[in-house]
Amino acid sequence: MPFHSAAPSRPTLTLLAAALTSVFLLPAAAAPLATLDRNGAYVAVEAYGPNIVHVTIAVDKNEVLKGPGHGILPAPADNKPFRHQAGADGDTFTSSGMTLHVNPAPAPRVPSQGEKYFAPALAPVGLQVRNAQGQEVLKMTGWEMSPQTVNGEKTYQVGATFAAPADEHYYGMGQNQESLSGLDLRGRVLDCKHWYDAPGGESVCVPFMVSSKGYGIVWDNPAATRFAPAILGDTKFQSNVGERVSFFVITGRNVEELYAGYARLTGRTPIPPKAAFGLIQSKARYDSQQEVLRVANTYRQKRYPLDIMVVDWFYWTRMGQLDIDPAQYPDPDGMNKQLHALGMQSIVSIWPRFETSGRYFNELDAKGYFLKDKDGKTQDGLPFRADRAGALIDSTNPAARKWFFEKVRDNVLARGFDYPWLDETEPDLVPDGFQYSIGSGDRYRNLFPLVHTEGFAEGMRAWKPNRRVLILSRAAYLGSQRTGALFWSSDIKPTWEALARQIPAGLNMTASGIAYWGNDIGGWQHLPPATQATKAPLLDPSDARSVVGQYHDYPELHTRWFQYGTFTPTLRLHGSRKEAELWSFGRQAEGVMAKFDALRYQLIPYIYSQAKITYDTGMPFMRPLWMDFGTDPNVANIGTQYMFGPAFLVAPVTEQGQTEKDVYLPAGSDWYDFWTNEKFTGGRWVKAAAPIDRIPVFVRAGSIVPLGAAIQSTAEKQAIEQILVYPGNGDAEFTLYDDDGLTYDYEKGKNVVTSKLRWKDGKLTADGGSAGFAASAPKLVKVIGR
Repeated sequence: MPFHSAAPSRPTLTLLAAALTSVFLLPAAAAPLATLDRNGAYVAVEAYGPNIVHVTIAVDKNEVLKGPGHGILPAPADNKPFRHQAGADGDTFTSSGMTLHVNPAPAPRVPSQGEKYFAPALAPVGLQVRNAQGQEVLKMTGWEMSPQTVNGEKTYQVGATFAAPADEHYYGMGQNQESLSGLDLRGRVLDCKHWYDAPGGESVCVPFMVSSKGYGIVWDNPAATRFAPAILGDTKFQSNVGERVSFFVITGRNVEELYAGYARLTGRTPIPPKAAFGLIQSKARYDSQQEVLRVANTYRQKRYPLDIMVVDWFYWTRMGQLDIDPAQYPDPDGMNKQLHALGMQSIVSIWPRFETSGRYFNELDAKGYFLKDKDGKTQDGLPFRADRAGALIDSTNPAARKWFFEKVRDNVLARGFDYPWLDETEPDLVPDGFQYSIGSGDRYRNLFPLVHTEGFAEGMRAWKPNRRVLILSRAAYLGSQRTGALFWSSDIKPTWEALARQIPAGLNMTASGIAYWGNDIGGWQHLPPATQATKAPLLDPSDARSVVGQYHDYPELHTRWFQYGTFTPTLRLHGSRKEAELWSFGRQAEGVMAKFDALRYQLIPYIYSQAKITYDTGMPFMRPLWMDFGTDPNVANIGTQYMFGPAFLVAPVTEQGQTEKDVYLPAGSDWYDFWTNEKFTGGRWVKAAAPIDRIPVFVRAGSIVPLGAAIQSTAEKQAIEQILVYPGNGDAEFTLYDDDGLTYDYEKGKNVVTSKLRWKDGKLTADGGSAGFAASAPKLVKVIGR
């Protein structure tokens, strides 16, 4: 059954409040609803509210009673909504939100000759899940525990097999950059593991899969996992290491309930500092504080809005010194004071590697705070990549995490920097075959980015209790959204193909519960020496030769990328080139990007209001079309366009020389061209104009879009300058949210301003907020189409 889409303004769902809690406080092994014996296969069932069940299967009863694994919040299970009925036909667990039925053990029989030699010796287990309407949405047909030795440890490959109906579509499972356009994972085989060197760009494992049938599966195993949906009639999860099968099933009447369930299990997504939604300027790298200040001051002189300056790697004297090179940055405190005076904040890069000749290596080695080889010795680099010198801090060790944060805090962050950038969080020193303090790197293959980032998040909040955490991070795992991190797609290439891959990759990442995702605008890697384009560039590169060389169409590519980035959760310029600022790619490119930079800041009231909805409900605001239009079968595999909040449909341009693009307008709504205000009926493809100064953007009929006044950064108070109303078939509403943008007061409902904007009978009203705004809001209205 397809999802029923919710109205553009979504009601707030009540969630279990979740503060930052160490992942090593594992959920208590509360008594399950039942522990069933299926002829030697034990099945434990516990509930986490009316629409979430946790199923664990193993041959060792102790394994099924251990409780969930890492990433799941240490909150008690909630079995109260369910009733359990046992009978000859099996065991049934029923609540108002779902029904789980576990099949009875089959009658004993003599196995065939083939079964004796080729069939698994496990007792069979089957189960079915029905939604609140009684429709079967999931059917597990088998499970596996295949003995094997991994990293010297006798263990098992564990997995589960589910039926795969012909009309089912699959999404999520983290970041995978192997697709150029398609979004549906159906028929693909994904290696769910953090993999910097994946062919299409870094892959990141967040094992949360969402189905078009109205359910999600959280696969509870941090080992490398293979996900094979709808291949030969089956959907399979297979993890490389484990002693049990453990997964959660979440059901929902709509998409919001699925993401509320995921947030209940793994944690809410906090609202980032408001500066995170402005422009972030980075480069690999600014080699002096004078250069940082020159760039910052140039932004102010040109009056291009900017919120954050980034200091990337090698500002230190040696990898792992955790210092600031005085030759490059003689006065970081003064630099940061100057940035703050300009209304800007700063991010500084922190790496988890330590060279053997660094000042802390011997201390950390003696404490056992590094990743180790099979003989228990610190592993220095990896043999297959020349740039892998140094040892990896073992962030699975709470003491090592604490040591690392405190040294970074005292040596680097205390010099006036606002936020850390945690690079190499896959980690880059691949743990396969090595040992963490918690266990083998193979068993905990995907865990590092969660514990590493969360260690910093906890440290930051303890250090500055009422200053919001912001962390730039390169990888994630279950629960990483609760750390206050902004995630990005790693060191991608500066090519048109890489740009095209970002769109479906980002949409499946946000579908995995990771709402704050972005990418290096323009690509990170060095520019190719020459272009591969066959069409004349749409922007003149002649005044940018010192940056782009003979890559004639790069100003066009960078501009298209920036236009796309304007409609992503974070807008961050970065790259390994001589210059990386708005004015670095020629006057024509500068003019277009400046226009979109200004538009981004106009949209901040709209975007920030979406951040509050994400905090309340878990729903991402950059999302694939199937989330809003699940009853339209045409959107199931569209990965080239997406919704940005409930109002905007965005179709980035990803081909060189392209000046028009085919765009699908989903059924069930009319649509307005954002640039021309022309109205279109939905349920059809249209050919949208895409001259170089715009990309196709449409607005859903029945939307209200507040636009903010021009500001230089979010440090300024931003007034609402205009309220756009796009009439639909009925009324419209929008909840405009604001707070101080910096503290955690919003968690207590303090110092927040909420105005309910309603369009009814041709008039706009504003309820809540200041009396002055309520009176002035109707005067700010512009009705599109009139």
